[in-house]
Amino acid sequence: MVNLYVALVHYPVVNKQGDIIAAAVTNLDLHDIARSACTYGARAFYVVTPLTDQMRMIEKIVSHWTTGGGGRYNPARREALSLIRIESSLSDVLEDIRAKEGINAEIVVTSAKKRAGSLGYQRFKEMIHDGRPYLMVLGTAWGLSETVMETADHVLAPVSGPADYNHLSVRSAAAIILDRLVGC
Repeated sequence: MVNLYVALVHYPVVNKQGDIIAAAVTNLDLHDIARSACTYGARAFYVVTPLTDQMRMIEKIVSHWTTGGGGRYNPARREALSLIRIESSLSDVLEDIRAKEGINAEIVVTSAKKRAGSLGYQRFKEMIHDGRPYLMVLGTAWGLSETVMETADHVLAPVSGPADYNHLSVRSAAAIILDRLVGC
C-alpha cells in the first residue's frame, strides 16, 4: 500500500481573475475523487473547506452513502466515501496525518500551470513507496492560492496532453494523476 493521502482544497483557491475565494463543494467531486482514491489505495481523501454550510452538506452526502440507505444499496460506494475526511484547513489535514503517522507528511501540490523544477511522475511514484507519508493537494476553481503553493515541499508537473488546451476538471486530473502514480 502506498503512503499517500489526497486533499481537495476549496479555500484558499483563486478565481479566474486571481482573487482568493472559497469555492463550492460539488457532489461529483466527492464521489469521483473518493472512488479514484479508493481504487488506487490512498489512505484518506480530505475535503477542505472552512464554510460550515458546505461541511454540513458533505457530512449529509457522506452519511447517506456510508451509514444510510445509499450504503446499503451500494456497498462499493460506501467503501469509497468512507475515505472522506472533512477539515476546515490544510493545517488541520496535516495535523490529522501527523497524529496517524507520527511524522509530518510531505506536501505535493498540483497545478495546471508549468513551473520550473516540478516533480515528475516517475520520481513521485518512487517516493510514495519510501515509507514517509505524502499529501497530494488538489485545488478547485482556478487552482490553489499562491500561499498554499508556497507551503509545498514539491510541485507536481501538470497533467498535459498533445493539445494546447489544459483545463481538466479536478476529478479527471485526480484520476489521471493517481493512475500515473499507482496504476498497473
